[in-house]
Amino acid sequence: MPRLELLTPLETAAADREAVALGRPVAWLMDNAGRAVARALRARLRPCRTLVLCGPGNNGGDGYVAARHLAASGWPVRVAALAPPRGEAAAAASRWHGPHAPFTPEAAARAELVVDAVFGAGLARDLDAGLADVLRAARRLAAVDVPTGIDGATGAVRGFAPQALLTVTFFRLKPGHLLLPGRLLCGATVLADIGLPGAALPAGVRTFRNDPALWSLPVPDPASHKYSRGHVTVLGGPVMTGAARLAAAAARRAGAGMVTIAAAGAADVYRSGEPGVIVDERPVEAQLADPRRSAWVCGPGLGAAVSAAVLPVLLAAGRLVVVDADALTVCAGTPERLGGAAVLTPHAGEFARVFGPPGADRLASVRAAAARTGAVVLLKGADTIVAAPDGRAVVNDTAPPWLATAGAGDVLAGMIAGLLAQGMPAWEAACAAAWLHGVAATMAGPGLIAEDLPMLLPAAAAGALPRTPAGALPLHPTKGQWPLEPLP
Repeated sequence: MPRLELLTPLETAAADREAVALGRPVAWLMDNAGRAVARALRARLRPCRTLVLCGPGNNGGDGYVAARHLAASGWPVRVAALAPPRGEAAAAASRWHGPHAPFTPEAAARAELVVDAVFGAGLARDLDAGLADVLRAARRLAAVDVPTGIDGATGAVRGFAPQALLTVTFFRLKPGHLLLPGRLLCGATVLADIGLPGAALPAGVRTFRNDPALWSLPVPDPASHKYSRGHVTVLGGPVMTGAARLAAAAARRAGAGMVTIAAAGAADVYRSGEPGVIVDERPVEAQLADPRRSAWVCGPGLGAAVSAAVLPVLLAAGRLVVVDADALTVCAGTPERLGGAAVLTPHAGEFARVFGPPGADRLASVRAAAARTGAVVLLKGADTIVAAPDGRAVVNDTAPPWLATAGAGDVLAGMIAGLLAQGMPAWEAACAAAWLHGVAATMAGPGLIAEDLPMLLPAAAAGALPRTPAGALPLHPTKGQWPLEPLP
């Protein structure tokens, strides 16, 4: 199975303690970690003048071990210590017999490569100016665990963090490896196996990297028919008609058996679109009389007035409602009005209007929004977060930069509704749609426009089938692979 759990620094520390209790000594794990760092560097870089910056704790201990193994391979290595090592790091430091350097910006600037083994992901305060100056002086930098200054739990920068060309981490990724800006500052990320057993994984982990291993797409059987595959209704506004049409096309390509646009005006425009989309001009109350119309999309291009009038009707009817765009905006400052929705899909601005600014810990904010409304909340972005009311959350990292284009969010809302209509639970439907959305965009390439996405969904869905051997990480659609370094 892919290693999808994302562990906070506190959960990682708990896993380390459990590994020790299971018979893996800290010194042994530290030696494996340092060797993994050295191996990752040797595999990617030629020998060069290297300065290893070591902190006083276990991250620094990993650095001392990495320095020793690099030097044994013929690399010219010096070590600079921020402070005297303690605990097992002191034992690792005692085995370093090579040259030392002062912990200064000048020493960092003279090196061709700086290895950052100062603090790792557990840093709980902003960096002081002196340490930041040393890291800033590095011409090229590789990080142990995360670049110093990145909050491993949130991806936020604590005052300053350097840009790494490579980051080597261990056992499981952390949220900060995938959340921005941490993901960008980590550079290429290698997940190394250093011998922690799976049994060391803390119980109750609730955060994951989004991947098809977490959900299964609906698969029609030979007895399926258009009604059993679900009926999606998209509310269509009279002005921005393209939004509803995009959502409807996405719902169809996501597998819904039938899709209707409930036209609040401009019905002729909707009828001139795809012939497979039904257009219904009747009042929403009349359309709700059909119990087969289970999934609804409310908001894209709908306008504030219509959204404010129709959203309470849909929620009171107990249907599966995906709330987006204008229907979120009309609930600014009053998230209780969204109670009963299945999925909310705000971008950052809409989230701030409804729930308040998410702050540095966006994972916690999205979880709180889901708990408050009882809906699955999908905060859109390059590092989309999907949280369920029960606390489960994923970080999605499949979206390429060119997915930031008008109409892409309308497509996502329609995809979620199409999966809901086929019986997927709300959290799984939102996770699957976010993953497929990014993969389809990657297939389209930099010239993507929103109209391309629905056509590419079937090919993206084919990529959600099991495709990796046990124990391997799945291919990343935009970055190649999170390499898994084997235990030496």
